[in-house]
Amino acid sequence: MRPSRNKGPLPDAMEAGAAVVAFDTGAVSTARRALPAEEPLEIAYGGVPFAVMMVTPSDLEDFAFGFSLTEGMVENRQEIRQVRVEPAENGLRCAIDLVPERLHGHLARRRALSGRTGCGLCGIDDLASLPHARAPEGEAPPVAVDAIRRALASMEDAQPLNDLTRAVHAAAWATLDGDIMLVREDVGRHNALDKLIGALLRRHADPGRGFAIVTSRCSFELVEKIAAFRARTLVSVSAPTSRAL
Repeated sequence: MRPSRNKGPLPDAMEAGAAVVAFDTGAVSTARRALPAEEPLEIAYGGVPFAVMMVTPSDLEDFAFGFSLTEGMVENRQEIRQVRVEPAENGLRCAIDLVPERLHGHLARRRALSGRTGCGLCGIDDLASLPHARAPEGEAPPVAVDAIRRALASMEDAQPLNDLTRAVHAAAWATLDGDIMLVREDVGRHNALDKLIGALLRRHADPGRGFAIVTSRCSFELVEKIAAFRARTLVSVSAPTSRAL
């Protein structure tokens, strides 16, 4: 299945006037340009604020599920009872209700995270708080180079918001044969991956039957997020950092 490109206006984009510079001629003109929307999102568990992230305001329920898993707040989707996204005075608020045993264990763990766009590890208190997903067991399912090539060739047509704005990241899930099944976009690279993971959780997707693709650099935090989902293969458009490897 290949997602179709959306040529119409998107709810997570806006238009604004901008000066356009043509570097080949030096001419300057004024034009309307599509910009990705960006909003502060307060994440609260059991009514207690936990983090504020700058996000593209779309697929926020997916983001809530993915963020909760990759932050270690839950180990599976069944531990999230309800997600409510609502307007707040200066942005948006995402209220997440956990099962009681999870909520009691995490009320003391308030991450002082005021997130820049796609913030990764800012807000942790010490090195002991670095995320560390459990090592997957068994052999990873094989992914052929041709399958990766096929998925990468489909990525451009699967990113309608970036097609419109040229200013956002994407994370995609592909089958082992290289068919792209799901894509999420966001101004933050971590957010895009959290949205993708959350969408996969809500669909009960099997992490062993596909691989993830990110359009950003391959850093340690992205590997940790994929490991938390229990997926085995991450494809990136850039080389990994030493710690990511």
